[in-house]
Amino acid sequence: MKLENTKAQMRKGILEFCILTILQRGDAYTSELLKVLKDAKLLVVEGTVYPLLTRLKNGGLLSYRWEESTSGPPRKYYALTETGQLFLKELDTTWTSLSLSVNTVITNKKPKK
Repeated sequence: MKLENTKAQMRKGILEFCILTILQRGDAYTSELLKVLKDAKLLVVEGTVYPLLTRLKNGGLLSYRWEESTSGPPRKYYALTETGQLFLKELDTTWTSLSLSVNTVITNKKPKK
């Protein structure tokens, strides 16, 4: 089993939650999303994010608008829909619970008898 594959799967598992959380702060285009994710050391590539954004949009969680750019072609800005906001609220609750559970397991170093 390769460690890098496991690490990549862990990152992919929380990517949707992270993107929705970023968009909760305000509308963003793909390059902005990638920068935030890379700055957080999530090591994401465009080929991963574009299909995810499309899936989230098709699922009714995101909307988008085109905006002219002063430094190139128009940009597609993504925003959370009302459904996306409710979905994110549920994910946040799930993450908090899961995070507490995992931390409990990790910090309990006491060996079994």
